[in-house]
Amino acid sequence: MRPAVLAALLALTLPAAASALPAAAGKQATPAYVTAAINDPARAADRHDDARRQMAAVMTFTEVKPGQKVVELVPGSGYWTRVFSAIVGPTGRVYTIWPDEMAKYSTKSYAQWQKLVTTAHYGNVSLLKQPAARFDVPNGIDLVFTSQNYHDYHDPFMGPVDMAKFDKKVFDALKPGGLFVVIDHVAPAGSGLADTDTLHRIDPAVVKKEVEAAGFVFDGESNALRNPADPHTKAVFDKSIRGHTDQFIYRFRKPQ
Repeated sequence: MRPAVLAALLALTLPAAASALPAAAGKQATPAYVTAAINDPARAADRHDDARRQMAAVMTFTEVKPGQKVVELVPGSGYWTRVFSAIVGPTGRVYTIWPDEMAKYSTKSYAQWQKLVTTAHYGNVSLLKQPAARFDVPNGIDLVFTSQNYHDYHDPFMGPVDMAKFDKKVFDALKPGGLFVVIDHVAPAGSGLADTDTLHRIDPAVVKKEVEAAGFVFDGESNALRNPADPHTKAVFDKSIRGHTDQFIYRFRKPQ
């Protein structure tokens, strides 16, 4: 084949090949139902944090869909919960777990939470208050989500929890193909669990090892909350880094 003809054929086929690349190779498109949930007027007070906390990217990465059942561990102010509620809609359900051991650290947040779950707009949100180690939820869950508190389960005030048993309970509660998404503050590589109670950070490799040991398959990570400027040596509440820590987002899938 003459070079000129070959060049012309390549010019025609390369764009098509590029467009056929899987979505994971580039930025994942935000589903319309995620955008609609983020724009819910009821969460107007949360909107100022959406860019910093990468709400659209995180929700898209979790693959949450209308009609699904979601479990959220330690929901805090309800920042993520309000969007989960709007996404899953009236045919879905959001179960929020407040560990008993968190009570003395989150009195104000818990009081706000009791008010939220009695609000008609969030009628699909349930409150489950139980010991940290229990994880007592309905079966057939589509997604278990935790943001910035997986490390807490390793600390003395939470028991500490036997994470091998806990992660297995998460695994058992999920449907085949269900997802476990973990967001947490990055600790120095190789530090293991040394910083969970002091810096409130955890080595991502530990999380991956623990969750995979329960039977999960690592299904990918998002860099939406990574910050290479974070030295990983300061407590997450330090004024110099608070709100801008380097965070990993791991997604694990229960095999079909």
